[in-house]
Amino acid sequence: MSSEQPVKKRISESTIHRLSMYFRTLSLLQKEGYETVSSKELARREKLTPAQVRKDLSFFGSFGTRGLGYDVIELKAKIGEILGIDRVWKVAVVGIGNIGSALVSYKEFTRQGFKIVKLFDNDQRKIGSNHKGIVVSDIKNLEKEIKEDGIEMIILTVPATVAQYMVDDVVRAGVKAILNFAPINLKVPPDVYLRNENMSMELEYLSFAIRNNHTPKNMK
Repeated sequence: MSSEQPVKKRISESTIHRLSMYFRTLSLLQKEGYETVSSKELARREKLTPAQVRKDLSFFGSFGTRGLGYDVIELKAKIGEILGIDRVWKVAVVGIGNIGSALVSYKEFTRQGFKIVKLFDNDQRKIGSNHKGIVVSDIKNLEKEIKEDGIEMIILTVPATVAQYMVDDVVRAGVKAILNFAPINLKVPPDVYLRNENMSMELEYLSFAIRNNHTPKNMK
């Protein structure tokens, strides 16, 4: 008997992004009363080709029935399971400035299963205060409280000058997923997932496109 392990499929980031879009479209279709949807209709709504939709879904199994399409509720549930949003994730926000405060107020996180349960800051005027129903903790206790509360994801909205120090503390606490808003390239171990959200770079792309009359290419 062969001792070889099955090769794990490598899924591209663009495919994962499209799955997120399909999930949102299926949510809208469900609200609109649709029971089934074809790959053609999903593609039309996302400005893709039906072949692309079918290819994306085929990475994860067989879905739908030829001639009938996909069951909306069933496919939405399956994609939610694939994306890991069929459960609640405990999230902490580090840095309760303008961006951090706005993210705490973003209700879509909770609806998608990302529950912000801890807030951290180093401003003595904020520490101990109640922010959107959550008490702000002292950033000095970050590592200890992350471990105690079983935090699984971190949203980092601190200045670039201290971002790496905060990430190091978060990693020591055992967190494996970080969404970073600080405009700096951070270093993390290979087993930690880091995503960077740089709004300045996105605006720079838009200004470049306008200045150079760049033909839009919306990545799906």
